[in-house]
Amino acid sequence: MKKTLTILLTLIMILGTTCLAVSADEGVKVRVSIADGSGKLVVAYKQVTVTDTDGDGALTISDALYAAHEKFYADGAEGYGTFESDYGLSLGKLWGEENGGSYGYYVNNASAWSLADPVSEGDHVYAFVYTDLTYWSDTYSWFEKASVNADAGEEIELTLKYAGFDADWNPVESVVEGAEITVDGVGTGVFTDENGQAVITIEDSGKAVISAKSDTMTLVPAVCVATVSADDDVVVATELPKTGVADTFGFVFASLALVAGGAVLTLIAKKKEQMA
Repeated sequence: MKKTLTILLTLIMILGTTCLAVSADEGVKVRVSIADGSGKLVVAYKQVTVTDTDGDGALTISDALYAAHEKFYADGAEGYGTFESDYGLSLGKLWGEENGGSYGYYVNNASAWSLADPVSEGDHVYAFVYTDLTYWSDTYSWFEKASVNADAGEEIELTLKYAGFDADWNPVESVVEGAEITVDGVGTGVFTDENGQAVITIEDSGKAVISAKSDTMTLVPAVCVATVSADDDVVVATELPKTGVADTFGFVFASLALVAGGAVLTLIAKKKEQMA
């Protein structure tokens, strides 16, 4: 019985290790946005799978931006570059543009210290090229909602904020007043009020990128992806959701663990009967 128990426990450990390895290899899924040197949103809240591309043992902002370039930039990761500075790992090239390190990057609308900062499942990484290389007036802005679902013609309420500093250089957030809301780069004629709020409608179904522009501020373009459904849209499920490799291994592992546990209990019961 001891030999059988050893084999079963070894099998469970091997399967468990395999499941963990597969899960680690899959990485984490994050959303990435990138604005180029002209202030244009070239990647708007797109999902990428982040793996440890630089082999430093961590999943970082750099890994996320590398993955975004591989997936969306015309020349892949050739459009992305890093270097070591006094502040740690820093950007040297973003979306093919090299300007001496004048870039910014945020995670979940909070300024990051370096590209080596970690990222987690569901994070939003936003990197941008400074457009004002004289006064460095580029100001990071964001909507309170990074994505919305709405019906065609339904009102979409937005609040626009920007990142700044107080008198002691502590980070603070404020609302943006007087910025025009844009949809797919086209002005809507709708402006944010004194509370940074605006209400727009989108008539065409599909996906649209909502942003904002200002005549008084150099805004890093905020991003909100709207998924708009027509009134007569009906969603029909054509197949069951497919599970990933890690999910499959997890199911197999759990099933075998239950079988193995049952076999152990059966062996123990039989041994007790023999001893009685």
